[in-house]
Amino acid sequence: MPSAHGAVLALLTLLFFFRVLGQALVVFFSLSWLPSTEQWASGLVPYPILLTVQGVMLIGMTKIVSDVWRGKGFFTQTRLRLARFLVAFSSIYASSMLLRYVITMILRPEMRWYGGTIPIFFHFVLAAFLYTWGNFHAREAIFASPDSAC
Repeated sequence: MPSAHGAVLALLTLLFFFRVLGQALVVFFSLSWLPSTEQWASGLVPYPILLTVQGVMLIGMTKIVSDVWRGKGFFTQTRLRLARFLVAFSSIYASSMLLRYVITMILRPEMRWYGGTIPIFFHFVLAAFLYTWGNFHAREAIFASPDSAC
């Protein structure tokens, strides 16, 4: 039976996949019922590079989900340092996205409350993925060796 961590990681990966798919459908097929191209990304990274990076991320995320879901594989090897890093980094990442949202809403009042938030929301999805994976490692480390995890 898959762990709760595996199910949450799978859901977050699926959400990110739909984000990548949604933007690709708009860019390549100009679907009018989806948000415009400008709403999907900040424009700082050219779309071909962004799509490539997102594809690599999805491959990595899928492998992590597969390993955690099955409870075995490279990405499930207990690493307490990795757990600490992932939890701390994901917290900083999510906090920076919250700050980005607040600054965007202050500097661009015409975007309140949901304008330009697609990239920010999906950065939260990625931060949640990292946090969940870190939490998985932390729990595994604690259950593997309760004395050394403290």
